[in-house]
Amino acid sequence: MASTIDLDPSLAKGRAALVLFDTLNGYLHPSDPVKEENLKRWGIRENMSRLLKGAHDAGLVVFYGAADHAADGADTATRLTDTDMELKPWGDRERRFMPAHRHGQESAAIAPEVAPGEGDVMVPKHRWNAFHQTHLDLQLRVRRLSTIIIAGGSTDVGIASTVFAARDLDYSIVVISDCCYSHRGDNNAFFMERVFPRMGRVMTTDAAISLMGS
Repeated sequence: MASTIDLDPSLAKGRAALVLFDTLNGYLHPSDPVKEENLKRWGIRENMSRLLKGAHDAGLVVFYGAADHAADGADTATRLTDTDMELKPWGDRERRFMPAHRHGQESAAIAPEVAPGEGDVMVPKHRWNAFHQTHLDLQLRVRRLSTIIIAGGSTDVGIASTVFAARDLDYSIVVISDCCYSHRGDNNAFFMERVFPRMGRVMTTDAAISLMGS
């Protein structure tokens, strides 16, 4: 008989953890005015701040999956792809990928709206998936936390990669729809409506906070 993952819907202390993904200055305070306007219009920073406060108030452990690329990009691999990260064909441009936000840069620091609190855990990562060669899985398992609540961006890159990994590791998953974003067309809606519901639960900030105290 197949085993059943914990089906308790509660997001209470001792059961769930909040994973904030790439909540870096460079992403939450972008220099691109279009991206900045998107974040304002979607209320991403405000929602993330409320979600974090709700988690802290409920006593949840918060993990920060944060890109920590080497300053010189030495830990980054350039792959053969059809387009760059903005879906623009390479054409005659050099196909060289360099992370925009690297170790030691202010843009790679956690944004002040979601600053870590006492007891929060930093999880430096070097790939999209926050579980890949990090201590996130270990930190969750030693605390016997079976559910991850994930928020951040971008939805179609690191959030998706981490959610797929969490499913394969048999975690229960909650994706916070109004705390995730993508600046690439309708990619955010696609994942929220057609992909993530098959792997876990998709809910708003308010809905998640209400379950943290249950």
